[in-house]
Amino acid sequence: MVVGARLRRLREGCGISREDAGDAIRGSHSKISRLELGRVGLRSRDLDDLLTLYGVTDPAERAEFAALAKAGNASGWWHRENDWLPKWFDMYLGLEQGAQLIRCYEPRAVPELLQTADYARALLTLAHPDESPRAIDRRVRLRVRRQHILRRPKPPQLWAIVDEAALRRQVGGTMVWRAQLEYLLEAIEQSNVTVQVLADHVAGPTMADGAFSMLRFAEPDLPDIVYLQQLTGALYLDKRADLDAYRTVVNKLSVHAAQPEYTAGLLRALTERHQPILDRPSESE
Repeated sequence: MVVGARLRRLREGCGISREDAGDAIRGSHSKISRLELGRVGLRSRDLDDLLTLYGVTDPAERAEFAALAKAGNASGWWHRENDWLPKWFDMYLGLEQGAQLIRCYEPRAVPELLQTADYARALLTLAHPDESPRAIDRRVRLRVRRQHILRRPKPPQLWAIVDEAALRRQVGGTMVWRAQLEYLLEAIEQSNVTVQVLADHVAGPTMADGAFSMLRFAEPDLPDIVYLQQLTGALYLDKRADLDAYRTVVNKLSVHAAQPEYTAGLLRALTERHQPILDRPSESE
């Protein structure tokens, strides 16, 4: 995506159309569009031809492009699961690995990057009732492996807003549920993890119309991306109007949710009392 964004900027700076760029690499304007959006990999020959067309002659600059393209074409660790992993999710995993900031809203369950293996297994078994235990185990391992980004040397910032109802839902039974909340308590001690709890009466799903994630990247050539997962696919939004709308929603949810410093106490109260953890207005109010 970085390579594509830079190539697009070069092309537009030269006043070259997608059609002419496509001709230069023996392709079409649609291929140039896919390359510039980072939807497909970039062959060395095509990169060389495009750089020449755009007037890039400096060996150091061309070498930098080549190194970026090589990194972009490299397979991620999750590609070993490509016999079952959907292509639409494969793209998200790459974005997640490269994100600097991940903001998410989850009205139904604990966010995937903060789930225990047992909690994830219970959710995935419900979501894929016809799959074998071995297939479910593969899904669980993938989900747990994704969480390694939160503990790497330069981890992304994770800022999650979770509905109270999602935390009260005893997925997998009481023991699994309690262990999950205890894991959340440990997770929020990390400086790069922030969790806010949204009271049921605030009606988060009405404001957000479902779960979503917004990813931001350190590379200035990349726009923010909103990820919406559906039952059999996903949407990736990067247009300014869409991004502005979701930023407004996530900021509004954050304002209405309890502040992060209260999350630990709310989680402890939930496990100890088995009752709603956020104060609700009385009927008289």
